Amino acid sequence: MTTVAPPWTYALQLPQDPRAPGIARRTLRAVLHAHRLGALVEIAELLASELVTNALRHTDGPYGLRLRAPEQGRLRLGVWDTCPDIPAPFEGLPRRPAPDAEGGRGLCLVAVCADAWGATALPQGGKLLWVELGGGAR
Repeated sequence: MTTVAPPWTYALQLPQDPRAPGIARRTLRAVLHAHRLGALVEIAELLASELVTNALRHTDGPYGLRLRAPEQGRLRLGVWDTCPDIPAPFEGLPRRPAPDAEGGRGLCLVAVCADAWGATALPQGGKLLWVELGGGAR
């Protein structure tokens, strides 16, 4: 008989502090290793770093990281913030920034690295950007 791990969720509220993305990455790494998802660490850290750093840079209010296992072997990583603007890669098809653009390249990583992604407007204002990894659904 095989044992199925129960679903789990972790949430971390982050302050407007330049150290917050590093703390989020370390927390993510610890959670994934604890749940035997170490194979997802490298890509999950890359995506979390991008999403958390964007929340730090583009909002004045609180923001946070949410990690959950929608099923065994998968990770759903979400970053919520108080800004209602949904970045282009989450609005629909990914776009490629202009060669001389000063930003926009980081979020294009989502389209390349994540198995699935999306955005949700939050009823209290702001948004949640999420990505899923694991299971090879790309």
